[in-house]
Amino acid sequence: MQLTFLGTGAGAPSLQRNVTAIALTRNERGDSWMFDCGEATQHQFMRSALKPGRLQKIFITHLHGDHIFGLPGLLTSRSMASIPEPLTVYGPKGIRAFIETALTLSSSFVTFPFEIVEIEAGLIVDDGEFRVTAWPMNHVVECYGYRVEQYDKPGFLDAARLKAEGVPRGVWFQDLKAGKTVTLPDGRVINGADYLGPSTKGKVLALFGDTAPCEAALSMAAGADLMVHETTLEAAMEEKANGRGHSTTVQAARVAQQAGVKRLIATHFSSRYIAKDKERLLAECQAVFPATELAQDFAVFEF
Repeated sequence: MQLTFLGTGAGAPSLQRNVTAIALTRNERGDSWMFDCGEATQHQFMRSALKPGRLQKIFITHLHGDHIFGLPGLLTSRSMASIPEPLTVYGPKGIRAFIETALTLSSSFVTFPFEIVEIEAGLIVDDGEFRVTAWPMNHVVECYGYRVEQYDKPGFLDAARLKAEGVPRGVWFQDLKAGKTVTLPDGRVINGADYLGPSTKGKVLALFGDTAPCEAALSMAAGADLMVHETTLEAAMEEKANGRGHSTTVQAARVAQQAGVKRLIATHFSSRYIAKDKERLLAECQAVFPATELAQDFAVFEF
């Protein structure tokens, strides 16, 4: 899987970075989910390798403008491009009113199957391949983080062994690949689990919304392969950051350390920081959690 950062700025765009949007590419087909959709996200989309027709779901963390002002343009441009694939937007209460009002007042519309789901904390998606849960953050408005868990992938079916034991190919191979027990035409009962290699553990992504330190953090991020956390301000500005519902570099790194995650990507930087500040911000994170990287616009992370 891949994470593509389409915007890494907080509050307002700057010459160095656009505002928040992150795309999760889930498979080799390029199917993607997006988290937040700040102003001009569709421009960033066009400058990336992502395909609008492969975008299936958008998860909004909260309703501040730097996380949602790109939605109306993205939706209408997708319609103008005659993309027929369905799209679902998930977000806190109010996301429906925002989208419908923007479309209505601008005499705009969508031409593809479109659904808006207003969420609460808990399980919000389970498609048999991934499950997504929403966790309450500590921000100045209702805000969520998302834990994305990929189901374990079953091991490969040992077709050579089945052939050696005289098991003919047939429609039952699909059930055997799923580890099910099947009865063959000759009456033999075969347990697919006996012919499967070891399963591959699914990946876990913990993607935080805007937040000051919060109770849900350690549970949401526990054991994640990759954690994405806002680092709006440097460590010396902790009081200001927390007072506005944000975290510092060191606070994000502490969550990663205490939750036992494998990697931390820091993002959502105040526009006060320019390119020369990156090393200092990264050093503050790495002093607490060495496996930290800083996101930048169009950066792609494999995990």
